[in-house]
Amino acid sequence: MTTIRGAYPVLITPMTEEQKVDWAGVKNNVNYFLDQGVAGITINGSTGEFVSLSKEEKFQMVETVLKEVNGRLPVIVGTAAETTKETIEYTKQAEAYGADAALIINSYYCKPKEEEIYFHFKEVSNAVNLPIMLYNNPFTSGVDMSTELMLKIGKECERVTHIKESSGDIRKVRDLARQGKGDFEVFCGAEELVMESYLVGATGWISVAGNIVPKLVTDMYQHYQKGELEEAWAINDRILPLCTFLEGSGKYVQIVKRAMELNGQAGGPSRYPRLGLTPEEDQNLKDILSNLSAVSQA
Repeated sequence: MTTIRGAYPVLITPMTEEQKVDWAGVKNNVNYFLDQGVAGITINGSTGEFVSLSKEEKFQMVETVLKEVNGRLPVIVGTAAETTKETIEYTKQAEAYGADAALIINSYYCKPKEEEIYFHFKEVSNAVNLPIMLYNNPFTSGVDMSTELMLKIGKECERVTHIKESSGDIRKVRDLARQGKGDFEVFCGAEELVMESYLVGATGWISVAGNIVPKLVTDMYQHYQKGELEEAWAINDRILPLCTFLEGSGKYVQIVKRAMELNGQAGGPSRYPRLGLTPEEDQNLKDILSNLSAVSQA
């Protein structure tokens, strides 16, 4: 089984002006991240607009990316769906194409109760042989899983090997990492709490900012792993304005796509009804990127 640790950029889905998936751009972006030396990548996540993609597009994304990667780095595939049946179908497809893990959030419209969430993950776990990263994000799913529920799922569902904690409650990261040790590992899912999450036991980060500054998020984790905390904190301080902008804007997908374009990679528009950045937001992004560049050259 592939070791899944470190900072994993959660990739956008580049699109053309006609709102079709830019498949050449997908391949180019994948190779860009490979060249940057990232620990791994995540596809078909929220940043990849998975809820705006058709089933066929999601399947093709898995096939395209896994073929392009060709085993050169670990790939986590978002396989979430509203129903258990669909989630199993997506996860089996990811497994068939060689994914290293599946990232699964609870049903995001029906606001399931705890026993329903447990049932969902138990059924998926029993149906596949692929490692599963449970994903808690109350802001997008409408449900904030309790620590007790996540511990129960992590301990009793064999395939659940990781938990991505995105509620912004650092106590959950701490308690999951300490009480779940030996049963699963915890990944940070809050852009503004990365170093804090590492320090209380997280072993990785599903990173939106990693699209924009892949080398920095990679270096930050490596410094932390070596015990070089001052160096890790220095990078954290550099990227924090970007992370704060991503978390607070409500337009994290559009920000990343625009930043990718500014960095010479494939981005494009988002699927409607998502609209692009306002002139003020665009300038804010340019200022943040300019400051990052100025610091790196100082």
